[in-house]
Amino acid sequence: MKYTIAVHGGAGTILKENMTPELEQKYRHGLQQALDAGYAVLEKGGTAMDAAIAAVVVLEDDILFNAGRGAVFTKKGLHEMDAAVMNGADLMAGAVCGVQHIRNPIKLAEAVMLKTEHVMLSGEGAALFAKEQGFEFEPDEYFFSKFRHDQWQEMKDSDAYQLDHSVKNIDKKFGTVGAVACDRQGNVAAATSTGGMTNKNYGRIGDSPLIGCGTYANNKTCAVSCTGHGELFIKAVAAYDVSCLMEYAHMNLHDAMNKVVNEKLVAINGEGGMIGVDAKGNFALLFNSEGMYRGVRTSDGLNEVAIYK
Repeated sequence: MKYTIAVHGGAGTILKENMTPELEQKYRHGLQQALDAGYAVLEKGGTAMDAAIAAVVVLEDDILFNAGRGAVFTKKGLHEMDAAVMNGADLMAGAVCGVQHIRNPIKLAEAVMLKTEHVMLSGEGAALFAKEQGFEFEPDEYFFSKFRHDQWQEMKDSDAYQLDHSVKNIDKKFGTVGAVACDRQGNVAAATSTGGMTNKNYGRIGDSPLIGCGTYANNKTCAVSCTGHGELFIKAVAAYDVSCLMEYAHMNLHDAMNKVVNEKLVAINGEGGMIGVDAKGNFALLFNSEGMYRGVRTSDGLNEVAIYK
C-alpha cells in the first residue's frame, strides 16, 4: 500500500525576489525535517495520525513558522494558538483554541481527541486540561522572536491586524502549519496548527481548529489541512467541501481541491491554499496565492519541497 506525507507552512505573497538564499534554505530545511519526521512514522508501519502529528510538531518547534514557538503576537502582546487533528478511520477529532504557553498545541489537540468526550477546548479550560494531563508550559521567552515582535510593534497602537507578514509588509504570509498523511493501511489523517494573526483582538479564532473548515479527514474521501485567510475558509467550509465534492460529485482529490481553491474561494476573495491526500496515497498541494511553503514524500520515491508557484 502506497503511503504519503504532505506538509505546508503557510501561503501568501511569497516571492523569490524578497527571499535571501540563506532564509530560503532555512525554510526548505524546516519543511524537509517535518516531512522526514512524518515519513519515518509511516515507514515503520505507524498510523497516519501519528505521522501527521510528528510532522506538525517539527514545524511548531521551528521559529520560522507561525505556530508553536514561532507564533505571532496578539493585540495584548501575547501568543494565542489554535490547533486541530482529525482521524479519517473513525472521524475522531480534537482541537484547542486560544491556548497560551503550550509548546506543542497539536499534542494538546490530540489529547482532547483521545482523553475527553469533547472535540474542542478553549482558553482557560484548555489550560486546565493541559495541566491535568501533565503538559509542560513554556515561558513567554520561549515564544519570543524579534522578527515577530517587530511586526507587532508596527501595528500595536492601531486597530488593524495582519496575516503573517514581513516587517516591511512585502511578504504577506498566511501563517499556519499543517500535515496530511496516508498510512500503509489506507487510513488518512490531518493536523493543523497556527499562531493566528499579528495584533489579533478579542480572542479571534480562524479556520485552523474548526473541523471541516481548516482541518478534515475521512477515509471515504480525503484528509485536508488548509492555510489562508481564515474567515473566508470558514465561510466556505473549505476542507469539508473538498470531501463533499469527492463523496457526492465523485470527483478525484485534485479536481475537488482545485474547484475549492481556484473557483469557490477565489469567488469570495479567499486567498490561500491547502494540502490533501486520499486513501490510495494520492496527494494534491494547491494554492491561489503567490506561494505556499509545502512538501510531499511518498513510498514510491517522491520527495519534493517547494515554496513558489
